[in-house]
Amino acid sequence: MFANFIPSEAENLTESTSIALAEKIDRESISTPLSPQPIATTYIRAGSGATPILLLHGFDSSVLEFRRLFPLLAAKNQTWAVDLFGFGFTDRPVGLSFGAEAIKTHLYYFWKTLIQEPVILVGASMGGAVAIDFTVSYGESVKKLVILDSAGLAKPPVAAQLMFPPLDYLATTFLRFPSVRQSIARTAYYDRSLASPDAQLCAALHLKCPGWSRALISFTKSGGYGNFAPKLKQVNHPTLILWGRDDKVLGIKDAEGFKDAIALSKLVWIEKCGHLPHLEKPEITAKEILEYCASA
Repeated sequence: MFANFIPSEAENLTESTSIALAEKIDRESISTPLSPQPIATTYIRAGSGATPILLLHGFDSSVLEFRRLFPLLAAKNQTWAVDLFGFGFTDRPVGLSFGAEAIKTHLYYFWKTLIQEPVILVGASMGGAVAIDFTVSYGESVKKLVILDSAGLAKPPVAAQLMFPPLDYLATTFLRFPSVRQSIARTAYYDRSLASPDAQLCAALHLKCPGWSRALISFTKSGGYGNFAPKLKQVNHPTLILWGRDDKVLGIKDAEGFKDAIALSKLVWIEKCGHLPHLEKPEITAKEILEYCASA
């Protein structure tokens, strides 16, 4: 049912969208300047259409984050989702760092290897910051930009200053606890009933992959994605900003911040929605993205 690189716990998935997307996860060896050896990279592709949509997940997550949005987009358009370097089910080679520059480089070579044409780049939460960073560096690879409750205007995390042994190990061990991850998940939703056992398994399945703790420590030590407001002035691509009106993770102030800083941007609020519009309001989110793809 599932590819052999997907942890066996995937057999416990119960929601049809979760099972269907997990079955679609594929893997490709991507050659990059980061390593002498190709990096086994996990992704999903489906649908057809003139301009591909490429989905980027959030922090400590995977392509399964798009289990409800992906099929709605793929029914109307060529759609991709990829596990970012250091995250999801993508390989985490020993000896490499997993900071923002490495993530951006890996993403570019994934695009160059498999897609090779400008995309509608869609980033959720941390994936929004990745999308903005990528667009500034590789603008020819992007036709339009969509960010969902995006990171990128917050201060750099204080946790990076505390990531030294044994605190780094203890921090990632703490994040493994189901009760901790469930508490985080419930905060991310307006409708907390959506933080179901299936949702919890989707959010934690990649923790079983080799090197998860090591890569997360490396990413956090690098500083991750803090405030890169000056870069926003360099975004000259049409940009759609989708934001949950009840986001308790990042709040709602940054939505207006992105709107003011990105010249060709449009802000759309999603009502009765928390930090995860692609999971909480997938139909509305898909409609807004597809209409934006089709707009002049």
